[in-house]
This record gives sequence, structure tokens and C-alpha cells, in this order.
Amino acid sequence: MNWLTNFVRPKLRALVARKETPETLWLKCPKCEQMLFMRDWEANQEVCSHCDHHMRQQPLKRLPHLFDEGRYELHPLPRVTADPLKFRDTKRYDARLKEAQSKAQGTTDALLVASGPMGGRIAIVALLDFGFMGGSMGTAVGEGLVMAADLAVVRKAPLIVFSASGGARMQEGILSLMQLTRTTIAVRKVKEAGLPYVVVLTDPTTGGVSASFAMLGDVHIAEPDAIIGFAGPRVIQDTIRQELPAGFQRSEYLLEHGMVDAVVHRHELRETLIRLTSLFMDPVVPEDRGLAVAVR
Repeated sequence: MNWLTNFVRPKLRALVARKETPETLWLKCPKCEQMLFMRDWEANQEVCSHCDHHMRQQPLKRLPHLFDEGRYELHPLPRVTADPLKFRDTKRYDARLKEAQSKAQGTTDALLVASGPMGGRIAIVALLDFGFMGGSMGTAVGEGLVMAADLAVVRKAPLIVFSASGGARMQEGILSLMQLTRTTIAVRKVKEAGLPYVVVLTDPTTGGVSASFAMLGDVHIAEPDAIIGFAGPRVIQDTIRQELPAGFQRSEYLLEHGMVDAVVHRHELRETLIRLTSLFMDPVVPEDRGLAVAVR
């Protein structure tokens, strides 16, 4: 046995070999193109530390930053028929669903429903996941939002929705479009119970979701630079054959034109939601009259 070849050479190669850096340690900001250390980026709630760009965030990563001490309970979505129309394009719809579910975290469809203490008060939070088939709204999402509304009414809790969607789920046809009406009725139940309904519009909120429950809030908050609208700006520009204004359909543009009530940084969302729900649910008692005046 040649000890120089079999022992010394491998040891020397191990010493001088360049260690490869795993790709998961760094990512590039899509806006300013600066490299971000993954651990710092996650600690910063997935906001770029250089340009403050808010990247799309998965619901399970958002929830710990909303509830007191990160404590919350997940509510499984109601069971629905997986492929009611037996739809098929280049791939069967049920196969697409299984593929999306295998990559999803904590949910079986594009909606996640959770409840927990927020500022000492129980809140119901429903979050759309754009990573699950573009956050598209099918029967499962519709059933999930109805369930969230019923939970809010039963527990006398505010309902907070985080929207992020490309619209209705085409593979479910008319059944998907029916969810626009069903979610609208669900929101009405919450309001008739005298409970606050707050919508946080995140990037992107478009299509049937923006045409239904996402635009029915008592208050609409938007994350910075989020795309919000029905059709996308490229579709609109191709249709009207005119150049669109700068920042068209972005959060700041909609705030300027009265479509949203506030644009709030992700770091300030929890405090803003606590303050809003307190204003809605805690009556103001003027000292000089001793009368309870509802904020709403």
C-alpha cells in the first residue's frame, strides 16, 4: 500500500479544497439585487434590509409575528370534492393538487385559518398562500373563509384576512366563481354580528379575490409596493392601448386615490391590527357624559 497516495494525498486535498457555499445561505433581492444572508432576511420578516422591499411571505412564517408570544391554533379546512369537474389540461387537476399539497406547509389548499391571542384578545386570521397554485380561490378556499367567518361570530372575535391571489381557480369552473358570492355572504355575517373585518392586502391581490371579500373590509391595509387590482397592469395597458401612470395598481398609488386606508410596513402590522381591533371593539366612554359611544 502506498501511504503517500492513499493517505497523505487525500489529506492534502481536503485541506486545500474549496468549500462550496450552499445556495440556501443567500438570496438576491428581486428589486435592488443586493445579496441577503438568509438568516438575517428571515429575522427581518423577509423584508430587504437594503431597499425595504417586501417579498411574498408564506402564511406559516407570518403567523408567529402576529399573535401574542407566537401562540396560535390552526384550523383544518373543511373537506371538499377534490376534482368536481374531472378537469384536465396538460395534467389532471387532482395531480396538480397533490403536487401543490406536497410542497405546501400546514394546509391542504391556498388558505390557512388560525386563531389566537392578539393584544390579549382572540382574533381569527385567514391567510391566502400565493405559493399554492397562485393563491387561486376554489371551493376549498371558499369553505375555509366561511368557516373563518363562523368562528369569528361564535367566538365574538375580529376577522382578519391576508389576501394574496391571482384570482379564481379555473380548474373548478363555475364552482370557483360561486365562491365570490359565498365569501361575500360570509363577510356580511361578521359585520351583522357587529364584529370588525380587517383586510391586509399583500402582493399580489387580483382577480376574483379582489372582486369579492378582499375589498369588503371595514379597513383596508396594504403592504408597501403590493400589486392590487382586478386585471393586471399589462392586460389593462394592452386593452386600452395607453401608457399607464407610474406605480399604477401599487399600494401607494391606491392609497393616494382612496382605494386603501393605509400602507403599513410589515414590522408594524401587528401593532396596527391590535390598535384597529381595539378601536372597533372597545367602546369609547366620554368622561363628561358617561355614555358609551361606538367607534363604528
